[in-house]
Amino acid sequence: MKQSSGRQRRWRQRRWVLTLLGLLSVLTFLDRLAIAVAAPGIQRDLHIGPRAWGWILSAYVLANGLFEMPSGAMGDRHGQRGELTRIVTWWSGFTALTGWCRGFWQLLSVRFLFGVGAAGAYPNAAGVIARWFPPRERARCQGVVWAASRLGGVLAPLLIVPVERYWGWRAVFRLLGVLGVVWAAVWYARFRNHPSEHPGVSMEELEEIGPAQPHGAAVIPWRALLGSRQLWLLVLAYGCYGCGSWFYFSWFPVWMVHSAGFSLNGVLLASLPFAMGVAGNLAGGELGDWLAIRWGAKAALRAIPAVCLTLTAALLCAMATIHGKVATVALSSLGFGMMDLMLPSAWAMCIAIGRQWSGTATGMMNTAGQAGGFLATVGFGYVVQTTGSYNAPLFVIAGMVAVAALLFSRVDVTHTVEQATGLNPAETASC
Repeated sequence: MKQSSGRQRRWRQRRWVLTLLGLLSVLTFLDRLAIAVAAPGIQRDLHIGPRAWGWILSAYVLANGLFEMPSGAMGDRHGQRGELTRIVTWWSGFTALTGWCRGFWQLLSVRFLFGVGAAGAYPNAAGVIARWFPPRERARCQGVVWAASRLGGVLAPLLIVPVERYWGWRAVFRLLGVLGVVWAAVWYARFRNHPSEHPGVSMEELEEIGPAQPHGAAVIPWRALLGSRQLWLLVLAYGCYGCGSWFYFSWFPVWMVHSAGFSLNGVLLASLPFAMGVAGNLAGGELGDWLAIRWGAKAALRAIPAVCLTLTAALLCAMATIHGKVATVALSSLGFGMMDLMLPSAWAMCIAIGRQWSGTATGMMNTAGQAGGFLATVGFGYVVQTTGSYNAPLFVIAGMVAVAALLFSRVDVTHTVEQATGLNPAETASC
């Protein structure tokens, strides 16, 4: 009985950390997608056309990409407790300020600064997972974190559309800013950088988690990170994938209105792809850990993204050619769900390659994703302005997703950054 009670206590501590990361992920996507859901009202009130709107949407992506690596590296050096507190407090402030914007330049500036603050949220979450969970659980944990982000995508239209209808779009951003500050306060009060520092974690759980991965134990090995062929393959693959994911994060609600003929109430259906994303991430996390045990990490983690993204590219092409509201909802939901099925494996790959510098490595990877998202978001607006079609850009995005599938199929997670530096060879081999 005592042993069972101890085990339950161990899992409560890990679940608490994972729950906080999940709530962080929900807030991240609520704040990120709020401007996309409220876009028709904002564009109408501030008189902003498609081309200018593309720059406003991409300002966040550009800033986020530029500061992903520095923020991930700061978490690796100084700890994720303080870094995530800073991140969420900063981005919540600029989320609230979005509600005070009165024109294009104000909105562009606030969205850029919002992106600066939000940079590094997921790399630092990956750093927490690398230190609080053993390798056999990391794909599953990434699945939970990314499923929570998609839950934020599900909730965004369902919460934002009613708030906007009754109180206006400005109230949406002020409310979200308050929620972020509350999360930051709880995180700083309850989290510790390493499980050994947490009074509720037992010695048994520390043994389960494995050897400590310290913060600031050494200078970030930039030469090894930047010289890792496998990491660069992963970075390029994630950049191409980012073109597909950011279509959903930025232009999808507007595309539903202008291409598929949905009304503002119909935009509520934009939550369905994200609901599929919740299921895809949870299933993808389980699938990644299950196949890694049976096939080995190298074969399993590269196969899942390659297959999923190939199917996603086909579904994006179908969205551009097959018309009808039912078909639009079905194809877009399947496409996003398939993309998200591979996401836990992609992040588990980066953690496996980056090891104790996983925050920095995932920062590099996510920077590439933001770069792809920036190009896709800006490019989408220009293609629409030039062609008058909201479907034409989908073929380009589908091509980039297909390239991502090919690149993921070449990544070998057994070649780690630690091997390149000559550190911890025994631990590297055990992973």
